[in-house]
Amino acid sequence: MTNVKEMEKSFYKDVLIGLRSVPKRLEPKYLYDYRGSELFEEITKTPEYYPTRTEMRILKKELNSISHYIGDDAALIEFGSGSSEKIKFLLHHLKGIKEYVAIDISESFLLQSVEKLKKEHQHLYVHTVCADYTVPFSLPSLKAKKKVLFFPGSTIGNFDKQERKTFLNQMSTLLTKGDGFIIGVDLKKDEKLLHSAYNDAKQVTRAFNLNLLQRMNRELLANFIVENFEHKAFYNHEEGRVEMHIESLKNQLVTIGEEEVSFQKGETIHTESSYKFSVQEFQNLAKEANFIPKKVWTDEENLFSVHYLEVKA
Repeated sequence: MTNVKEMEKSFYKDVLIGLRSVPKRLEPKYLYDYRGSELFEEITKTPEYYPTRTEMRILKKELNSISHYIGDDAALIEFGSGSSEKIKFLLHHLKGIKEYVAIDISESFLLQSVEKLKKEHQHLYVHTVCADYTVPFSLPSLKAKKKVLFFPGSTIGNFDKQERKTFLNQMSTLLTKGDGFIIGVDLKKDEKLLHSAYNDAKQVTRAFNLNLLQRMNRELLANFIVENFEHKAFYNHEEGRVEMHIESLKNQLVTIGEEEVSFQKGETIHTESSYKFSVQEFQNLAKEANFIPKKVWTDEENLFSVHYLEVKA
């Protein structure tokens, strides 16, 4: 497993760089500590957040087709902790999956989730990798004939143009000819629907975003007063993305470790972007990264898409 202490050092370094930038920004991966991962699971169950339930409907409806592409002796490699209903559904119904690998940045969340899976699927070889999948990492030795990556939830939309290119190229290097990649991609749609999805009535997304301040307090000895900040999310039409920010409600000075960072009233920390694509736009990206688009499944309203890509020779 990745050295957790090294990841903590990286967090501190990235926070100082990001909060000294103009405009201020933090990488979205840091939203997902143990509490953040819990809150995101709650977000996926809110009535406004359509991606999770829509993707799940697609997986259920197209199960036989997905099974055909996965084959009968595959290792399913998920970029996630194994806690989602989607992975539980696939592992239960797709008998061609002989091995499962869970990759997650939150070690405690990862280990807890995988223990449950091991009890439910005693026939399955289960592996865990605690890693930041946005940088190169190694897979464990696998026995299955075929590797299939599983990247649900449209997390690909959290990456900017260069990050998407780097990530997809990195994924293709993990695979060999005939291996596959199942990936969820959120589609372009009405802006009102997007606004509601990131500003839910129960304010779970707000808690998820502001938890990043609490995480810095816990892990980096920061002294953010959370009540002095607010969640802000909106659709940036020009960039084709939903942006999530943490807005400072007053002029204030915050200490992080031994460093100080100043905030002006109205100044924001850009914590996450969620880009939306057309099917063709995403397939073009995949082709540039040495993938062949083999199949795309969508829902009736064209809200969301699930792609099966195959790596070239």
